[in-house]
Amino acid sequence: MSTAEYALGTVTACAFAAVLFAILTSAEVRDVLTQIVTDALQIDG
Repeated sequence: MSTAEYALGTVTACAFAAVLFAILTSAEVRDVLTQIVTDALQIDG
């Protein structure tokens, strides 16, 4: 029984990683992250 639970946990972790990768590599998220970094690095004055 523990082997089946381990396999299910591994598959779930891989699926979650795939979804997270797809979200973080999308153009919209990349644009938002780029804007945040650009705003943080700007020096007024």
